[in-house]
Amino acid sequence: MSDPIDRNGLAPRFWETKRLSQLSDKEWEALCDGCGKCCLNKLEDDETGEVALTRVACRLFDDATCRCTQYDIRHQFVPECIVLTMSTLPLHAYWLPQTCAYKLLWEGKPLPDWHPLISGSPDSVHQAGISIRDGTVSEFETPEDEWEDHIIEEPT
Repeated sequence: MSDPIDRNGLAPRFWETKRLSQLSDKEWEALCDGCGKCCLNKLEDDETGEVALTRVACRLFDDATCRCTQYDIRHQFVPECIVLTMSTLPLHAYWLPQTCAYKLLWEGKPLPDWHPLISGSPDSVHQAGISIRDGTVSEFETPEDEWEDHIIEEPT
């Protein structure tokens, strides 16, 4: 599969020499590993604040590619979809997947070996079993009161 994220011309291991706030837009976008988990509906426990990922995907999510089908205009269809930036990361990090590069680097942790920036392949996230490719259910076909039945476990 070709990589929809332009990772050409980036400095080797730029994320180790720059703070997140210093990244260019291209470097920021390149941090996305393409797992698709940010496009999953989440359940948050009102009492504990604990967030659980479900297999229930956003209506714009393409299960085969792990990409948003309308990324550039997604807010026209899903106004609540966030734009993750350095300034919004502290507000949203708690619900991001444990394997998310943005969250890992924000927490001072290294990128895993399967990350496309390290492996050189956009398929490595799928080969490592991290992505949700071919593993979601539609939010249109899954009533919200059944989302709990679709909770997925995150790696620890």
